[in-house]
Amino acid sequence: MPVTDDKGLRARVKLFGNLLGEVLRTQESGQVFDAVEALRKGFIELRTSEDPARRAQLMALIEALDPQTLTHVLRAFSSYFLLANIVEEDWAHQERRHRVASGEPLWRGSFDDTVRELVAAGVSAGQMQGLLDSLLFQPVFTAHPTEAKRRALLEAQRRIFVMAKKLNDAGLGGYAREAVERQLLNQIQILWKTDEVRVHKPQVRDEIVNGLYYFRETLFHALPHIYRNLERALATNFGEAAAAIRVPSFIRYGSWIGGDRDGNPFVTHVVTALAVRLQARTVLREYVQRLEDLSHLLTHSSSLVRPSLAFAERLAADAPLVPEVYADEPHRFSQEPYRRKLFLMRARLLRNLDRLNAAIDGHEAPVAAGYASERDFLEDLYAIRDSLHSHGDGNLADAELKDLIRLAESFGFYLAQLDVRQESTRHTDAVTELFARAPNLPDYAALSEDERLQVLGELLAHPGTPLLYAEDLSENTREILAVLRTVASLRDEISPNAFGAYVISMTHAASHVMEVLFLASFAGLAGRRGDGSWFCDLRVSPLFETIADLAHIEPVLERLLDNPTYRELLAVSGNVQEVMLGYSDSCKDGGILASAWNLYRAQKKIVTITARRDIRCKLFHGRGGTVGRGGGPTHDAILAQPAGTVQGQIKFTEQGEVLSSKYSNPETAVYELTMAITGLIKASRCAVTECIPDEPQFLTVMEQLAKDGEQAYRQLTDHTPRFIDYFYEATPVTEIGLLNIGSRPSHRKKADRSKYSVRAIPWVFGWGLSRQIIPGWYGLGAALSAYRSGDSGRLDTLRRMYAEWPFFRSLLANAQMSLGKSEMGIAHEYAQLCLESGTADDIYGTIRSEHDETVAQVLAVAGIEEILDENPRLKLSLARRDPYLDPINHIQICLLRRYRQAEGGGEAERALWLNPLLRSINALAAGMRNTG
Repeated sequence: MPVTDDKGLRARVKLFGNLLGEVLRTQESGQVFDAVEALRKGFIELRTSEDPARRAQLMALIEALDPQTLTHVLRAFSSYFLLANIVEEDWAHQERRHRVASGEPLWRGSFDDTVRELVAAGVSAGQMQGLLDSLLFQPVFTAHPTEAKRRALLEAQRRIFVMAKKLNDAGLGGYAREAVERQLLNQIQILWKTDEVRVHKPQVRDEIVNGLYYFRETLFHALPHIYRNLERALATNFGEAAAAIRVPSFIRYGSWIGGDRDGNPFVTHVVTALAVRLQARTVLREYVQRLEDLSHLLTHSSSLVRPSLAFAERLAADAPLVPEVYADEPHRFSQEPYRRKLFLMRARLLRNLDRLNAAIDGHEAPVAAGYASERDFLEDLYAIRDSLHSHGDGNLADAELKDLIRLAESFGFYLAQLDVRQESTRHTDAVTELFARAPNLPDYAALSEDERLQVLGELLAHPGTPLLYAEDLSENTREILAVLRTVASLRDEISPNAFGAYVISMTHAASHVMEVLFLASFAGLAGRRGDGSWFCDLRVSPLFETIADLAHIEPVLERLLDNPTYRELLAVSGNVQEVMLGYSDSCKDGGILASAWNLYRAQKKIVTITARRDIRCKLFHGRGGTVGRGGGPTHDAILAQPAGTVQGQIKFTEQGEVLSSKYSNPETAVYELTMAITGLIKASRCAVTECIPDEPQFLTVMEQLAKDGEQAYRQLTDHTPRFIDYFYEATPVTEIGLLNIGSRPSHRKKADRSKYSVRAIPWVFGWGLSRQIIPGWYGLGAALSAYRSGDSGRLDTLRRMYAEWPFFRSLLANAQMSLGKSEMGIAHEYAQLCLESGTADDIYGTIRSEHDETVAQVLAVAGIEEILDENPRLKLSLARRDPYLDPINHIQICLLRRYRQAEGGGEAERALWLNPLLRSINALAAGMRNTG
């Protein structure tokens, strides 16, 4: 949906800004309001025309403000951005609604546009059914140390969003509009008095509960709408043939919250059990409420309808429950069979909930049985559905009941499959210790890779569960074994689908996967039974993260898949090999070009290796929110995958600000998920239509670009003296670690100031806050310039790649997003924070030079006059935001200087400046709509 004029949107943002100003005038001192207005107007003027004297005046104003006033000034700008984000989100939603109401063809990425495109390509109804049957769409929620929004803030923003929608009513009269604006003023006042910064560092349980918020408030409402919209698009475009097309429930959710223990010592086996049970409780509560709602709708009388025999049999099977459920009224609903059945179903679910609550609270579980499985619950729902169809009430079956069926098919009794993640050396250490304690086993540490694979394979092939030969094991080994026993017990307690994959970060060898399966055998999760049959209830996903790991995927994966024992275990677990690819660390390691290209090549290798062995593969994309961590528009990102590699299935992480931006409101979630699903459908069309292979020339050019881009990036980050000092001094990365926004530490090792030690998320966050954002573009200009050097015809090749190759177009489009948020003038001010000015000037000069070269090269290849010309919505949004971001950046620079200089003055003086400093981080995150 092209946008060239945002006049109406600006007016709405201005209204919200004025309401915020009214709150400041009435709730704070005049000094706060005056300072906000002076800075706002002053930096807007500087955006229009640079005036050194005016800039000096504004900086003097910032320097003169005391910590408390600075805190409120920053909160004011942060609140403005939160409100602007709400307005933009609502405005986009209204534009889509108007488009639908007009009857015109819908936007690119809508179900309507996607299905129409497939029909035009000759896809038949039968082929469409085959394509739909192949789909598996699985976003995975994660918690990480730069998720910067409190749940109280999310709830306040939701109230404002709902209220703002009332202003879109064209028939809203003067008095009614005033009343809505007064209500908005009240909500903005509440927002102002809600602290956006956490007082205490969150526990993992807090993160689990935060993640569940999005299911409860958004996804339970959004998913049924998504399926209905897809069904409507099929009916519109396939006509009568659509009657034969059935849309399966292909959306599944995953989570790492409470399962990801890599680098987070607070995620224990006890926490993992809590996460699974809290998830189960959340979804069961939703089902209970929906069953109650349905009981008020399906009030059919047995004197007027005749339910099906299958339904009658399932109702009769519940007879043992009747004395308890209807103790006081044994004949209640005796003439209303559906109501009677629904109440009995509700009673069974409440028993499940009683058991869950007892387990969560650490009490003994009640004996009374509920549903044995989610399949049993679904069979009850199917029986009601089919019975309604049998007596002419199919339209009622396809209403609220169908929505509940969709939820039950999508979420089961577990809500989201919890992945477990741990770093590979932890498993190696545990196996080494177990070998050392067992008789007749070799020194594991001394074995070669082939020897490790052989001995692990032989041990797994022995029938029965292995014995532990010692109890006084190290804490690491005990915890790993406890985690695996927890997985086994919760599969029985909650659902066999409660867990997704066991992800091994930093996978460097095939033995790393076999080690996990060997450890899992002690919990009865994998191995061989006494009768010789194999079993495996744990899917293991190797994670390849660095550039070197991506380059070595082929030998590692081939050695693993050619291991006879592993092949047996894989076959009985479904014959699907999941492989996770790490976008964040590969980008931090080798830069955006090398990361993107090595990930692209790795996917092709994985698909080829698995296909050659008749193994299905599922790629798990570890994408972050920002471009420097694999982020960007999901629709285009999926389309940019190598042809033939998606194969109907995709799994990807949803991290940080992505959760709040996509899932805070059901209206936006429906749109965002639709865009991603249509990307999956289009990328999977090779199953039913001919795929266009990559042009060999494009691959050759990209190989050279990646090589030159990586060389430029490593020259800066690995080989430039004092570069790491520049990073720590010219960005607020150290201070980011002081925010109470995540349970996971921001560094792998304390006091280790190295590129390896700092995690990818604060790496990206630090560069972003200082407006340098090198992870999103550095090396691109040097690579494009080197390729074009001395050959004018090569620009035409690059332009053809941009026009014809989704991968290259997406790469440059994402780079433009980072370039659009980069501000080299502000970055220079951050560089002045460095202790050695000469080194700082040199490094900043290098970054500035590459930035300017990248801008020039991207403009030339894309054939545009300004960055983001092809993304007018984002361009206009940034134009509205920049004058408000400028004062926050300058305040933060001032605060960083004062906070760091106060180091010798004691903790009291530092604490004085820490509060506004942390709020400046939150304010910038809100304004740039980025954290990590």
